[in-house]
Amino acid sequence: MASNEDTIASPALSLRRYGAVSACDVHAFHQIVLGVDGAMEMDVDGVGHRIDAHHAWLVPAGARHEYAGIGENRQLVLDVPCASLALPERLFSRAVPLTINDALAGVVREAAAHAARDAPPLDDRARRLAWETAARLAALLGDSIGAEAPAARLDFLRIDKWLRAHLSEPLRVPDLAAHCGFGERRFHQLFDEAFGTTPYRYLQRLRLDAALTLLGDTRHTLTDVALTVGFADQSAFTHAFTRRFGLAPGQWRAMRMH
Repeated sequence: MASNEDTIASPALSLRRYGAVSACDVHAFHQIVLGVDGAMEMDVDGVGHRIDAHHAWLVPAGARHEYAGIGENRQLVLDVPCASLALPERLFSRAVPLTINDALAGVVREAAAHAARDAPPLDDRARRLAWETAARLAALLGDSIGAEAPAARLDFLRIDKWLRAHLSEPLRVPDLAAHCGFGERRFHQLFDEAFGTTPYRYLQRLRLDAALTLLGDTRHTLTDVALTVGFADQSAFTHAFTRRFGLAPGQWRAMRMH
């Protein structure tokens, strides 16, 4: 059994072919395996699931998974550091089989085409593709996974949707806590348990991920993008963007155009 205790600093995307000989792995980062062509079988913590063009696996860090390809196959694999995506971290508390709907299928096809064309080694272009794919998947996976919040817990998927719909607005945590029926201190505690970070930091992830899409449209100036996703000015946006993605927004946009 392979065991990978290495951490990764940012999402990594690859297009893989799996052989018929069964293998086993455990790693220190989350993984999303999405079917492209053909099929493979994967067991995660003893639960079996087929991966093909209509099915995927969300594999949390530390989960033991066995896998084997079925004939010719290609799978899109996204490795992501824990608590890095703009998704509630609680969604990764267990392995989840996913159905690939039309929206997810579109993201998979496009990312797979880019990954096939832009082969490793990892460079800025590959890192950009991985981040953009991760952001697009994060915007869709909440609905695909679904979850029920216990009565005493936070309805974190509802909060996630609300934050995504109000990116440009100031976040007033006391008001949000009261709306959810909790005191501010208890709300912070439950939010951290569900999302793996604070409300402000999670909102910043959402804002920066939304900026990736806006940067693809050159009609928007960098200042337009900054204000649209809720930053006070371009300078604050540039600092936060560079810290998260490793490139300034202008560099990111220029790379997309080549």
